[in-house]
Amino acid sequence: MERRKPLVIVTRKLPDVIETRMMELFNTRLNLDDHPMSRAELEEAVRTADILVPTVTDVIDEALLNQAGPQLKLIANFGNGVDHIDLRVARAKSILVTNTPGVLTEDTADMTMALILATARRLSEGERLVRSGQWTGWAPTVMLGSRLAGKRLGIIGMGRIGQALARRAKAFGLSIHYHNRKPVHPEVEAELDAAYWESLDQMLARMDIVAITCPRTPATYHLLNARRLALLKSTAILVNISRGQVVDEATLARMLQRREIGAAGLDVYEDEPNIDPKLLKLDNVVLLPHMASATLEGRIDMGEKVIVNIKTFVDGHQPRDRVLEMMF
Repeated sequence: MERRKPLVIVTRKLPDVIETRMMELFNTRLNLDDHPMSRAELEEAVRTADILVPTVTDVIDEALLNQAGPQLKLIANFGNGVDHIDLRVARAKSILVTNTPGVLTEDTADMTMALILATARRLSEGERLVRSGQWTGWAPTVMLGSRLAGKRLGIIGMGRIGQALARRAKAFGLSIHYHNRKPVHPEVEAELDAAYWESLDQMLARMDIVAITCPRTPATYHLLNARRLALLKSTAILVNISRGQVVDEATLARMLQRREIGAAGLDVYEDEPNIDPKLLKLDNVVLLPHMASATLEGRIDMGEKVIVNIKTFVDGHQPRDRVLEMMF
């Protein structure tokens, strides 16, 4: 007798090739018009699905998981970060959680480096000047930015993305510094010519550029709070591609407005898609719509990992990408 295909509910639209493959393998319910699921729709999904495929925009908290049906045994997250999922409650309910690590490392590091370049060399400002019709031609002191070579880059979180960023930044002549829970392997440190700072406070005070690449955990919520933001040089550049909640956004906006921090490049925000109105008015901020990992190749790779995780689980095995602890 043929085995019943599990009901897999996907909360957002995925690349066509991934959706087609999922339809072939599983009893799949897709979100064809790609609207963010309402709370009521998520509640219905966890009550009926055998397997849920959420994304970062879905809040899978304790209240939602308490409504899950007994048949929900796997949350196959489409994405690496799992800060939107209450892992403690999932474990208590014997719901396995998987993610898609590794496949977005290069894409995200590319975008982090792009934000560093865009802020230091004022790319967005220059483009706006040209489009506005106000550019009157070349002049020696117009649109002066900052040279990267010889500057100090401080990376907060030296995991896959942090290391990939360090390789790129080193090629631009930046001096690599980092703060992490513990030093990386000596061979990696030597390859990157990276200096480890046990004290985040001391590192922040000495860097020209700070890039946040650590995951969002309870320990990293407002890691850059008002006190730590005040440690930055008045000329410093802050880049965040991690999660918006790692930075006190309201304080950052005020300090940028007062030029107490030189510039910022942000891909993530505390209350997406809402952004502090002050940030929207500032020329010394580059704002992106949470797109650091947004390449077609990366999204397909993520989808393929989701499929492998589901198929491995359905076949009675432990998925390789199961989430045990996500700690900074």
